[in-house]
Amino acid sequence: MAGTPPDPSPLYQETDHWFQRATAALLGEVPCKLGCTSCCNGPFPITLLDVQTLQQGLAGLSPDHRQRIEQRAIEQTAAMEASFPQLANTDLLDNWSDQDIDRLVTEFHQHPCPALETDGRCGVYHHRPLVCRSMGIPTEAHGLAHGACEVQTFIPILRLPSSFREEEERLSQEEAASLDALRQNTGSTGEEVFLPYGFLPRETGETSERSGTGEANGGSRSEV
Repeated sequence: MAGTPPDPSPLYQETDHWFQRATAALLGEVPCKLGCTSCCNGPFPITLLDVQTLQQGLAGLSPDHRQRIEQRAIEQTAAMEASFPQLANTDLLDNWSDQDIDRLVTEFHQHPCPALETDGRCGVYHHRPLVCRSMGIPTEAHGLAHGACEVQTFIPILRLPSSFREEEERLSQEEAASLDALRQNTGSTGEEVFLPYGFLPRETGETSERSGTGEANGGSRSEV
């Protein structure tokens, strides 16, 4: 029987609170709700912090539930490696160009997250990545606001007060510091992997460079 996983780090809870308050400040114009899975399809980069948190969440699931999610991740990463063989050597993305990342994201944009259930729920909701917790709030750049996803066909008339953007920047800096500390503790040579790799079976909760040549997708990994 699965044990109770530890709560995510305070950074994850702080990000949740920021999103809730930002949504309230936009007077409910953010469309995110149960059943909306627009941002739950397609791979995207997540950090080693997210991998560690996902692994904690998987450890708290029943064996059958965990294996279903892991199997979906194994199948997705196998398909990704068939198109992008460099992933068979290492799942780390730090030496990838933005263009190569965009090409993979475009090619696999219809693949649902391995943790997305048939009813639209997240199988590891309490331990989902940071980007999943903040997605939905319109972004701002050069004085212009942009919808966070294709579901947002309009931009709320209200914009977030500057204090929310300042807090968003503080959370980003806290994430960078936590990630740097994790890298120093684990000796990892990178920071990011594509989402499905965060669900693969691992001997430890840390992300790692793949050993061997990837002939056994989802198999053992050695720390870097």
